[in-house]
Amino acid sequence: MLIPSHIVAIMNRRYVAVRQEALIENSRSSNNVFSMETLHVPETVPVMTLPNTVFFPQALLPLHIFEPRYRKMLRDVLANDRIFAVAHLDANQAQADESAEPLHRIASVGIIRACQKDENDTSNLLLQGLCRVEIKRIIREDPYRVIAVQPVATIAGTHQTELEVLRLEVMKLLNLRRRLGTALPKGMTQFLESIDDIDTFADIAAFNLCDDNKLKQQLLETLETRRRLQLFASSLKSEIETQRLRRKLQGRLPDDRIMDN
Repeated sequence: MLIPSHIVAIMNRRYVAVRQEALIENSRSSNNVFSMETLHVPETVPVMTLPNTVFFPQALLPLHIFEPRYRKMLRDVLANDRIFAVAHLDANQAQADESAEPLHRIASVGIIRACQKDENDTSNLLLQGLCRVEIKRIIREDPYRVIAVQPVATIAGTHQTELEVLRLEVMKLLNLRRRLGTALPKGMTQFLESIDDIDTFADIAAFNLCDDNKLKQQLLETLETRRRLQLFASSLKSEIETQRLRRKLQGRLPDDRIMDN
C-alpha cells in the first residue's frame, strides 16, 4: 500500500491529541473513575470489518480503500461527518461461515483526518480513533455494512500513582525488548513519553507495539486502564523470556544458522 507523502508527514508529526473523546477524572471517587464527555458519535455508523487490524482510540490508521463497497462507503462518509468504525473480524466465528464476516462486539470509531483519491477511484486515507464503541446490532449489509453503536468509557481502576508505576514498567519492558532485538518504530519511545494521559498511552502502545491481534482485541475490550497495562506488561515479559532463551540457544551462530545449534 502506497501512502501519499503528505499523509506520511502527518503520521510522523509529533503526536497532538485531538481529543474528540475526553476522559475526565471523577474527583469524588478514590478509584479515579474516568467518564466520557458527550460525544456526537452517531447512533449508527458504517463499519469496515478487517481480519488483521484492531483499531484503538487516538491511534492513527492508514487505510487503502479499493473494494467497491468501501469506495461507496467512503464517498458517503466524506459527504457527511467523516466518521466510521473499524471492527476486528472474529476469526473463530468466521471459520463456520466466512461469508458472514462476524465481528467482535467492541470496536473503535474514527474520523478521517486526511484522504487522497487516486485516478482509479481507490483512495488512501488516515483515520484517527475517537472512542471505543459496543456494537449493538447490524443494521444492514448493503451496499456496505452499517451498525448500531454505543460509546463505552474506560475507568482507571486504581489511583494515579499506581498507573504511573505501571506505565514506567511498560516503558522499561519495551526498551528491554528493543535491546534484545525487537525494533521499535523510529521516534516511538519519545512519542510514548510525550503522552500525558495514561489511558491514551496504554492504547497507543498496544496499537503500535503489540503484534498479537488476539491480545490486541483483548486489550481493546479491557476497559480498566490498570488491567490493560498489566496484561500488556505480562505479554512483554513473556516475549522477553522467549528472546532470552533464543539468544541462549543460538550462542554465537547467526540467525540463518540457529537450527545448526
